Amino acid sequence: MGVMIGKKPHVLAVPFPAQGHVKPLMKLARQIAKYGIKVTFANIESVHDKIVSYSAKMSEDVDVDVDEDEDEDEGNLVLTSVGDGRGPDDDHEDVFKLLDTLRSSMPQSLTDLIETINASTPDERISCVIADITMSYVSETAEKMGAEFVVFSPPSAAAVGVINVIPKLLEEGILDQNGSVTNGQTTSLSDDIPAWRKDEFSWSFAIDLKTQKIFFECSRRVLSAAAEAKLLISNTCYELEPAACDLIPNILPVGPLTLFEPDGPKSITSSCNFHREDPSCLTWLDSKPPKSVIYVSFGSLAVFSQQQLDELALGLEMSGRAFLWVVRSDLANGSRAVFPDGFVERVGEVGKIVEWAPQEEVLSHPSVACFLSHCGWNSTLEGLSRGLPFLCWPYFSDQFHNQKYICDKWEIGLRIDPDENGIRLRHEIMEKIDMLFCDDGFKENATRLKEITAESVGEGGSSYENMMKFIDHLRKIR
Repeated sequence: MGVMIGKKPHVLAVPFPAQGHVKPLMKLARQIAKYGIKVTFANIESVHDKIVSYSAKMSEDVDVDVDEDEDEDEGNLVLTSVGDGRGPDDDHEDVFKLLDTLRSSMPQSLTDLIETINASTPDERISCVIADITMSYVSETAEKMGAEFVVFSPPSAAAVGVINVIPKLLEEGILDQNGSVTNGQTTSLSDDIPAWRKDEFSWSFAIDLKTQKIFFECSRRVLSAAAEAKLLISNTCYELEPAACDLIPNILPVGPLTLFEPDGPKSITSSCNFHREDPSCLTWLDSKPPKSVIYVSFGSLAVFSQQQLDELALGLEMSGRAFLWVVRSDLANGSRAVFPDGFVERVGEVGKIVEWAPQEEVLSHPSVACFLSHCGWNSTLEGLSRGLPFLCWPYFSDQFHNQKYICDKWEIGLRIDPDENGIRLRHEIMEKIDMLFCDDGFKENATRLKEITAESVGEGGSSYENMMKFIDHLRKIR
C-alpha cells in the first residue's frame, strides 16, 4: 500500500439512524479502513449505545472477545456518537420528530465533532464526509469544514432513479404536492426497469397521507443530496441494475457490500445490530437436512396485526416444512407476539422462533431453502447473493419495487398476495411455499444471480474495481 507521508486521509461516515442504513455504511467503512484510511463512524447516541451494548452481549453468547477477530487495520475505524437534538421529554419512539431534530441539530453536532478531530489530530483532519442519502443537509457542513461531500445510498439504484424524476412528474401533473399519483396508471424509467404503480413509490403511504407527505418531502431533499455530491456510492452492482445505474451520472456501484466480508463471528464494528442475536438458531439449523428450512424475517420495522400474525403462524404450520422465524418483541403492533393456541407445542422442533438472528450466517447455511422476506434492499441482496429464492411480503417504501425486481425481472421469487382486506391468509401462504419448493426454476435463477454478484465483488469485477477507484480517490483527498 506504500508509506503515507504527511497528512493522512480521514473519512467521517454519517449514517441515518435506522438498522437498514447503519449496517451497509458500516460495511463500506470497514472496507475503507482495511485499505489504511482512517474512518470515524458517527452514530447518534441512542444507536451507538445499542450497538455497543448488543455487541458486548453477543461476545458473551459466542464466547469470543469483541476485539479478538478484528482485522489488522481495525485501528483505522473509530466509533463515536453525536447528539440527535432530542430532549429528555421528547418521545424517542417518534421517527418524525427525529427527522426534524436531526435536520436542525446535526449540522452543528458534526461541525463540533470535526473541529475537535481536526484540532486533536492535525495530520488526520477530516478530508471527506460520507453521509446517508437522506441527510443532504450534511453537505453544507462538509463544505464549510473543507471536506469533500460523498453520498452513500443504501437502497437500489432504481429507488434513486425514480426520485430523480420527481420534478418531471410534478411538472407533468402526474404527482401532486403530497406525492400522490393523480394522472396515469404507472411510471416507467426504462423498458428494463419494472414500472411503479401508484402506491409503489418509496414515499407512498396511502393509508396516512400526512406521513406520505413527510416521506415525499424527504425524497425531494434526497435530490439535492445526490446533485451536490461528487460521488454517489451505491450498495448495488451494475450487473443487477444496469439500466438504473445508467440513469444516475455520479453513481459508483460497489455492492453487494454483504459479500465483501466472510460470514462468521462479528466484531463490534461489523455486527451493527440494534437487536441481540440468538446464535442458538445456527445449532438448530445444523440439525436440519440441506435446503429444507424456510427462513422468515421482516426486518427491523415491520409490524403485524394479531390476525395477520395468526395467519402467518398457521400458514407455516400447514406447510409442514421446517421454518426459522424471527419474531421481534415489537412485531405484533408494537407489543409482544401471541401465537395461536397450541401452535408452539404442535410445531415442536419443526419450527424455531427467535427474537433476532445472525441473518447473513443463516442465509449462508446449507439447510436454508428460501427466504420469506419483507424485501428490504439489504435483505434482498443478502438473500440473492447466497443463491436463495424468495417469498415476498413487502411492508412499505421501496420494498414493493424490490419485490418487482425479485418476481418479475430476476424471476427468483413469488408474491404472497393479500386478500381484499389486506390480509395474507394461511392457505395463500401455504400454497406459495409449496409452489416455490416444487419449481426448480427459481433456484436456478437465484444460483445464477449468486454467481453474478460473486463475480462483481471478486478481483477484476465491476464492484471490486469501483471500490478500488473509490479508495484511490479517498487517498488523494487532503
